[in-house]
Amino acid sequence: MNAKINRHEFADKLTLADTLARDVAAKLDAAIKARGKATLAVSGGGTPKMMFAVLAEQEIDWSKVTVTLVDERWVDTDSDRSNAKLVADHLLHHEAHTAQFLPLFDAAHKDDVDAALSGVGARIDALGLPFDAVILGMGPDGHTASFFPGGDHLAEAIDPHGTKTVLSMRAGGAGEPRITLTLPKVLDTRTLYLHIEGADKKDVLAKAEAGEDFPIRSVLTQDRVPLDVYWAP
Repeated sequence: MNAKINRHEFADKLTLADTLARDVAAKLDAAIKARGKATLAVSGGGTPKMMFAVLAEQEIDWSKVTVTLVDERWVDTDSDRSNAKLVADHLLHHEAHTAQFLPLFDAAHKDDVDAALSGVGARIDALGLPFDAVILGMGPDGHTASFFPGGDHLAEAIDPHGTKTVLSMRAGGAGEPRITLTLPKVLDTRTLYLHIEGADKKDVLAKAEAGEDFPIRSVLTQDRVPLDVYWAP
């Protein structure tokens, strides 16, 4: 079985950012009205910056929203490589300044990501999954989350029957050691988005759909949750 894929293509990045931000905000608002709270897991990199800026201006009750990360580089939160810093700089402003943020980086174990896994995993689980929305990105090598080609824990991370919440990841293309939600946790969501831009990434996604062995294929071949793909040139 493969995921049901809903495709949303836009003429430009700004229109994509505006539409995706409003769609995510609507999901969070509906969750708050239905259950009194909402949870959102986001990805890093350069792609979501514009969307974060639009999302931050959406008028929902952000004080009832918890934002966390799909994955993180194991660096201090003041590093320009930190996804937590990215979220602080681009999302947790304006209307969204009252949102709660749950980081993946644990400064108490800054020299050993593996020592932090149990504690970080417990904090994620304490959110009370499923997430209301998870926003994935994808690199030109076909990685999503920190599911990197050649990653030391890739097979375990993308095992659909795995029981871990988070895992460490080291790979040639990853730079620093990483921490990542596992595939089962990424899929434990009411709504799953993939935000990609550029012809190169569209081509990688098509190759993965056709059967080439990119890590993003683990998301495409699951049947637990539909995948909404947002793409612009």
